[in-house]
Amino acid sequence: MRQCKGWSVVLLVLLGLGAVAQKLPTRDEGLFQMQIRDKTLFHDSSIIPDGAEISGYLFRDTPKRYYFVVEEDNTPLSVTVTPCDAPLEWKLTLQELPEEASAEGSGEPEPLEQQKQQVTVDEGTELFNYKGNDVESYVATSTSSGLYQLELLSTEKDSNFKVYATTTPESDQPYPELPYDPRVDVTALGRTTITLAWKPTPTGSLMGQPVQYCVVINKEHNFKSMCAAEAKISNDDAFMLAPKPGRDFSPFDFMHFGFVPSDGGFGKDRGLTSNKISRAYTAKPKASDIQKVCIGNKNIFTVSDLKPDTQYYFDVFAVNSATNTSTAYVGTFARTKEEARQKTVELKDGKVSDVFIKRKGSKFLRFAPVSSHQRVTLFVHTCLDAVQVQVRRDGKLQLSQNVEGVRQFQLRGKPKAKYLIRLRGSRKGASTLKVLATTRPSSKQPFPSLPEDTRIKAFDKLRTCSSVTVAWLGTQDRNKYCIYRKEVADNYGEEQRRREQNQCAGPETRRKSEKVLCKYFHSPNLQKAVTTETITGLEPGKTYLLDVYVVGHSGHSVKYQSKLVKTRKYC
Repeated sequence: MRQCKGWSVVLLVLLGLGAVAQKLPTRDEGLFQMQIRDKTLFHDSSIIPDGAEISGYLFRDTPKRYYFVVEEDNTPLSVTVTPCDAPLEWKLTLQELPEEASAEGSGEPEPLEQQKQQVTVDEGTELFNYKGNDVESYVATSTSSGLYQLELLSTEKDSNFKVYATTTPESDQPYPELPYDPRVDVTALGRTTITLAWKPTPTGSLMGQPVQYCVVINKEHNFKSMCAAEAKISNDDAFMLAPKPGRDFSPFDFMHFGFVPSDGGFGKDRGLTSNKISRAYTAKPKASDIQKVCIGNKNIFTVSDLKPDTQYYFDVFAVNSATNTSTAYVGTFARTKEEARQKTVELKDGKVSDVFIKRKGSKFLRFAPVSSHQRVTLFVHTCLDAVQVQVRRDGKLQLSQNVEGVRQFQLRGKPKAKYLIRLRGSRKGASTLKVLATTRPSSKQPFPSLPEDTRIKAFDKLRTCSSVTVAWLGTQDRNKYCIYRKEVADNYGEEQRRREQNQCAGPETRRKSEKVLCKYFHSPNLQKAVTTETITGLEPGKTYLLDVYVVGHSGHSVKYQSKLVKTRKYC
């Protein structure tokens, strides 16, 4: 009992020295007292509890010491250190304790100052040391009673770490046990997916402990511990599942405990001025660079939405859900398959090409004019959903736009230039479109020229019970315009119209009864290139879908944007 009292005095002395050596920021005392009562949240102590994992934080080149008491001789001991952000140097020593009584045999403990001098000056007996970023343990089946000191140092940068110590390693088993084959295998490989499989941990099946698996995916390297992976992820998106009460966190997250950093304190020097603004010790990568997902107790997982022909690293961690301790499997890496090489379609000058693109697929078109040219006109007519159009001239990007309906692009020419056109389909479904590239004047193009605005304008004040008046823009070229009408239900909407209609379908697909009229129109003055038409013979209170087609010299037609109109019910 007296020996335990001596250890208690020594620990109090050592803790007192640690408090003097480090200047702490000020704090909101009320908030601190409220939160410190929750022992699942706070472990910032120099004493390592027996049988519990603690989290800690190191400033670069600033050693930190922890102490652990073994009360009886011949006691087994296990100490595990897990580096997170950077390699660590650590050593475990057995400290020599002061004598229980003075030389005079009075039975009283030695003076406090003399005990402090003996403990702090004597470096003790070194039992183990390690330098690196592996999860490393010191294990002894029999140790002497005494005070054990664990000293940690990070020479590269400020760093997080975890420490676990126990005198009952056989019964504790804090970390999930790995199977006899701890490797992660790649069982299926695709262009955007990779399937992983691993053998289950015996901790869950044989010992009945709650175990789940977490998978980490990144493009840089494998991780040797869970906290090493978490150090690469910001606190906001560290878990894809909601964190449970009692999770570990950095004890130096002072703002979490209501501390207000002092002007001259270490926060100013180290960059830890705010929990939200300046986390100097964790660099936040892009969301796509690293991903962590916990999948329960399944030991097969398919990673999706990967990039083709890209190397990824995969790590699996068995996590004890009750204690939040984890063990790393032997990670693996794999490269996704290359994207299927697409055949490039050659475009002929002035000839219309029909293109079909699978859902989320791509098509490549090549245009190589045989003669010198000042400009290239690119005509894209999407029939169904929108497509993304990219054009490169001799490898340099000229345009990148989403196209829906009809678009005409003017590209500056260059002698002997070659144009590569990439068309990327929609996520909604397959796409069909017509593409025309030409160096010829617009009057010789098979497609009709179009105004920039292809909407149909309806005049509300000119509506009657049996007629509507509409207008649309034309161009300087003389073209043929045909207008069609179709009665639709009152609840007919834009989404229904887009689903039902192929924008590339011409007037030849319409019923003769839907045709209103055809006429030729142009204007040398673009400001006056507008025409109107009154459509008669309609029913009162009915909804009609109006379409205007402009027909080119070679018969190719383009439809303006459809217009829904409704006649008046009462006149």
